[in-house]
Amino acid sequence: MRLFSAFLVGLIFGTGIALSGMINPAKVLNFFDIAGAWDPSLALVMSGALVTTFLGYRMVLRRGAPLIEARFQLPTARSLDTRLIGGSAVFGIGWGIAGFCPGAAVPALATGRWQVALFVAALLAGLWSARMVQDRLAGKGAAA
Repeated sequence: MRLFSAFLVGLIFGTGIALSGMINPAKVLNFFDIAGAWDPSLALVMSGALVTTFLGYRMVLRRGAPLIEARFQLPTARSLDTRLIGGSAVFGIGWGIAGFCPGAAVPALATGRWQVALFVAALLAGLWSARMVQDRLAGKGAAA
């Protein structure tokens, strides 16, 4: 049931990303081009997502527990640390350069464009590299 739920949520998300046109990196890059061919549609998609998330959390958190888990798993950290700020900066820079975020790149794989496959490959390599660095730093901290 958990796997099916994850698949269904991913399918709905991917369909929404595709229908909104956010799998087209030109739309994202045009959003960042304020002085040129500015396209506000990304702001509209993000606003819709924010409203949906706000209302969804209000409704779901009224329940005692989720449907397919024993308890809600909500973030507990409240501090801004170097990892959070650095990761956000790398994400934003990559998004601004490529016009893709991971959530849009995965559904865009269905377009068959080699650029999308290259982006996803680079994304996976970046995730692997970050994990390797994190594990190495954790190992040095434990040894000290």
